[in-house]
Amino acid sequence: MNQAFETPERVALAETVRKFTAEQIAPYLSEWESAGDIPLELHKSAAALGILGIGFPEAVGGSGGDTVDSLIVVESILAGGGSGGIVAGLLTHGIATPHVVDELERRRAAGDHAGADLLENEFVAPVLAGEKICALGVTEPDGGSDVARLRTSAVLDGDDYVVSGAKTYITSAARADYIVVAARTGGPGAEGISLIVVPTDTPGFGIVRKLDKMGWRCSDTAEIVLDNVRVPSSYVLGAEQGFASLARHFVAERLTLAATGYATGQRCLDLTQEWTQQRETFGRPLASRQVVRHTLAEMHRQVDVARVYTRTVAATTDHENSTLAAVMAKQTGVAAGEYSADRAVQLFGGAGYMTGTEVEMHFRDVRVLGIGGGATEVMTDLATRLLGL
Repeated sequence: MNQAFETPERVALAETVRKFTAEQIAPYLSEWESAGDIPLELHKSAAALGILGIGFPEAVGGSGGDTVDSLIVVESILAGGGSGGIVAGLLTHGIATPHVVDELERRRAAGDHAGADLLENEFVAPVLAGEKICALGVTEPDGGSDVARLRTSAVLDGDDYVVSGAKTYITSAARADYIVVAARTGGPGAEGISLIVVPTDTPGFGIVRKLDKMGWRCSDTAEIVLDNVRVPSSYVLGAEQGFASLARHFVAERLTLAATGYATGQRCLDLTQEWTQQRETFGRPLASRQVVRHTLAEMHRQVDVARVYTRTVAATTDHENSTLAAVMAKQTGVAAGEYSADRAVQLFGGAGYMTGTEVEMHFRDVRVLGIGGGATEVMTDLATRLLGL
């Protein structure tokens, strides 16, 4: 057991998030899955408890905390009866707003207090208060994992940048008030990429279509177009520093996906244990059969290994280079979630195949974890390079 996760403050945080999820999310999750999004009121409620501010400095309106605290939030949402879609939709700002905070802190350190205040007041404070939604726009229709080759451009014109291009598979894009867009402001390759905050009410911004997904159905996803969208140069988050900023936050993103994987696995395990104790076949509970007990034991093993490994990495990631460890954590967490969800559906039998059964939702939700944040194959190849193989 990792002691960093067991302090009184963190135990209280876990209980707060579990209770919030059980009371304000679980009863309505099926409705939101059908609707294809979650209400803004949920963001406001989460913000009131300090949940949206976890991992963000108190100086900018956050609740403080680090990667460990952020993972506790993810674990507890699943434990309380939430889903991967809730994690993705409610915590979308977790992959977008850190880039704004980084630039805010750079400006403040350089003495540009007006520029820092602009970012804080316009883009950070409203998001952490649950009043606005911020998304991240990187993936393009003709590209996937190769971020360095993106085509969306941003050209300086006077005091503004004119942004043109398209993005797809953007989580929360249909509800977002701002999108942190990766665009090319310089030459080819990673060095020419900048991140730019684009308010979605700017002329030229449009939602091409809202995407219908296999899983994460309560988390809206959309394809967007940027047709000569004009934004102030002050909305650029460090010229030509975009790829470096994305890479810097890959560790946190991958650990979040790992936690979503093993926490989904744990939820499926809990539901399946209860089911197999109650469900009888041929006059005996399913749990009395050796093959079922062996399956449950393997679910336990995979989930526990993933949780222990990921928690260990999270407890050190704010202090040292954890790129390789985060890659391995993601692979392990995703595999544990996929295995546990698959076996849960199998042991639920026909009931597990029915829409509306919780394990059926998790089975669909967990599939994207091996695609987003770096596809499994890309992660494996990255690991070989980091290992010098």
